[in-house]
Amino acid sequence: MQNYDKTPVDSMPPTAPDFRGNDGSLVSVLKTLLFFTLLMITLPIGLYFTSKSFLFEASLGYSSNDSYFYAAIVAVFAVHVVLALFVYVAWNEGSRQWREGKQD
Repeated sequence: MQNYDKTPVDSMPPTAPDFRGNDGSLVSVLKTLLFFTLLMITLPIGLYFTSKSFLFEASLGYSSNDSYFYAAIVAVFAVHVVLALFVYVAWNEGSRQWREGKQD
């Protein structure tokens, strides 16, 4: 017949995985995402209104209709810069974590 091991259930090691080591990287990723989200919202809107009022209308003397157009171009450029920075930071963060994981 078969011999079954009669170890009590209380002495069995826990089988739940331990994710405590990943908390630091998860918090770092969420902070980076939150930072770039806020930057994506505030920078283009802020640049739109400040460039329209101070740069194009006050300094350069453009009409109101022309300043709307050029301020929109500045805001779109700011969106592209923020997206490029986010991709750069995310790429470097991912490769850094991959290198650290590979050394283990």
